[in-house]
Amino acid sequence: MKVAQVCVALFVVAVSVAAFADSVQDPSIIIRGVSGSAPISLSGCPKSGCTPVGLNFTFGVPKGGSGELFFTNASGQNWTSLTLIEKGVPASAITCLTNLFLSCTKETLKNGSVEILLSGVKGSFNPHNGILNGQSFAIDFVCQKGACWPGGLDFTAHANGTVPEPGTVALLVTGLGAIVSRRKNWKNRFNS
Repeated sequence: MKVAQVCVALFVVAVSVAAFADSVQDPSIIIRGVSGSAPISLSGCPKSGCTPVGLNFTFGVPKGGSGELFFTNASGQNWTSLTLIEKGVPASAITCLTNLFLSCTKETLKNGSVEILLSGVKGSFNPHNGILNGQSFAIDFVCQKGACWPGGLDFTAHANGTVPEPGTVALLVTGLGAIVSRRKNWKNRFNS
């Protein structure tokens, strides 16, 4: 009996050490302001400029697996959330930092894609503003101890709301169809 308990204890210690070691080598994504959005900011867009983007846009990780991409919110709206979706690095292996939003969460979706959700904006005790209309921001891809992002990995981005999964859209369409069908039946009964 004692041998089994010792084996279980060793297994728990080994799994804990492995989990800790993996978290140190995670690639990082940093979403930060440009032009005065302290504490992590640059003085401005690079000479090539910041790419203007709307509420929905796509981008790829730099070829080397690390680097900075610069954007400007040209949507005409302040962003209170930003959802980034990729399929290439598991959610558990991503470290996310931001100085523009209150929180950054990662989740694996049913289709295997990973959703990185940045949300939470300025309140009475919160200095985070989201991304204001016309504000420039940077997305940094950072390697940590040899763990980098796959170069060329594609991301889709959606501001101010989450993207519904196909199953949700199908349920919505089915529900609307049922409402229209019932309405027709009700009108036919009323007119008879």
